[in-house]
Amino acid sequence: MHLARIRPLAVSSSPSSTTDSPWFAPRRALTLLALWLLATLGLRPLLLPDEGRYANVARDMLQGDGLTPLLNGLPFFHKPPLMYWLDMAAMSALGVNQFTARIGPFVGAWVMGAAIFLAVRRWHGARAAAMTLMVLATTPFFFVAGQYANLDMLVGGMLTATVLAFVRAAEVERPSLQWIVIAWAFTALSVLAKGLIGIVLPAIVVGPWLLAQGRWRTVLRLLNPVGIVVFAVVALPWFVLMQQRYPGFFDYFIVEQHFRRFVQTNFNNAHPGWFYVVLLPALTLPWSLWLPLALRDAWRERAGPQRWQFALYAWWIVSIVGFFSLPSSKLVGYVLPAIAPWCLLLSLAAACLDRWWRLTVAVGVAACLVPVIYLAVKPPHSAKPGAAFLAEHITPGDDIVFIDEVFYDLSFYMNLHQPLIVVADWANPDIPKRDNWRKELYDAGRFDPTLAQKVLWPIGRIGELTCQGRAVWFVLHPANEPHLAGIAGIETMYVDKELKLIRAPARRC
Repeated sequence: MHLARIRPLAVSSSPSSTTDSPWFAPRRALTLLALWLLATLGLRPLLLPDEGRYANVARDMLQGDGLTPLLNGLPFFHKPPLMYWLDMAAMSALGVNQFTARIGPFVGAWVMGAAIFLAVRRWHGARAAAMTLMVLATTPFFFVAGQYANLDMLVGGMLTATVLAFVRAAEVERPSLQWIVIAWAFTALSVLAKGLIGIVLPAIVVGPWLLAQGRWRTVLRLLNPVGIVVFAVVALPWFVLMQQRYPGFFDYFIVEQHFRRFVQTNFNNAHPGWFYVVLLPALTLPWSLWLPLALRDAWRERAGPQRWQFALYAWWIVSIVGFFSLPSSKLVGYVLPAIAPWCLLLSLAAACLDRWWRLTVAVGVAACLVPVIYLAVKPPHSAKPGAAFLAEHITPGDDIVFIDEVFYDLSFYMNLHQPLIVVADWANPDIPKRDNWRKELYDAGRFDPTLAQKVLWPIGRIGELTCQGRAVWFVLHPANEPHLAGIAGIETMYVDKELKLIRAPARRC
């Protein structure tokens, strides 16, 4: 079957006054998408822990060699480097700030929107593409994820482009070499964004879909050696270099962070198997209210000339949701690779809503903006006010020490250039078993034991920190203040709901 010959998707003419507008020509539509995402990108503070952590990794890399991800100066191999590289490029050009710290997710969101818009425009026509992009852009899950500094949206965008590039290559029985190369290049970027799922997820979406049509020869042709060489040239050098520098890298990144993490149950965020089945409609309100209409239209096409196209969209959603439903650990952003086909199906219903589609757009815009504005006014987890106070009152030469908590955004906002001492019970045997900030630093310390001894201090040595002839600023959650009992001369300088700043004067013991 030749996808390029599929007739345009039938859509109602009710929203045609908008979708026929020249503003929805590709260049203008994608420019509008970029402006929509960028307008509020730097509006709110970085949130702890994720945004503070990932933003600070990129900043530390920028101050380092630009290749090794660094968490408080220690090699951090939970994730590959693509998002950090994008953020580093933005920070180099525009400075270290909360806007540039979110360039990675912005790029992922824009790539997702551009990929689905151009694909739908080719396969179903301009109006269907405009409706799909409108639904996607005004879906809160997409909008907020495109402004949240973690890897999920970048992964979702690269995987969406990868799947659509492979499908574009497979439009004919003898795939175009150009599109095979493009598809494998995006596969490499997906791997650099998150790891092996950059290969696995496109394979489980496109492969079974083609095999269900009896097109096994097309599957084999997509494995063109030229494309695989392009993938290797783009994706592999960083992994090889890290293994050469840190001999335990492959075991940690490939075995532990992929296979063990997938099958083990001791990680945080355990949820039941139906978690994403409920979550995806909830996070795509208000558009998901029209899901029954979208399913009705898709059902009508089950035996029509577009049946394989609709089968792709449906299988894409089912395979991604099913894959991430298998492990017990489930994070909200994991399901983002399914949101583009999900919004495409919802756009079928939107095209038939008559006057209701305008109201849905208005509600969607509000649902996107309200949480971002609220978090800008009342951020629930941010050390930014404390960082501002400390930057104003600290004296050159003073030490900064984290007590049983890490506020990565404090280092980010103060643009500190040295790793900070983190005091915790590092001898606790449960640390390697719990997926939290302690395990992250503990694991990172395995790759640089010398630095780890300098920055990861046991609780019992807190008193020694005040005997170096320098004033010490202890940064801690108010609940952790008992750790400082017995230290003479300390004074509380600042406190809010997130952190307390306690100063110990300079002395010699």
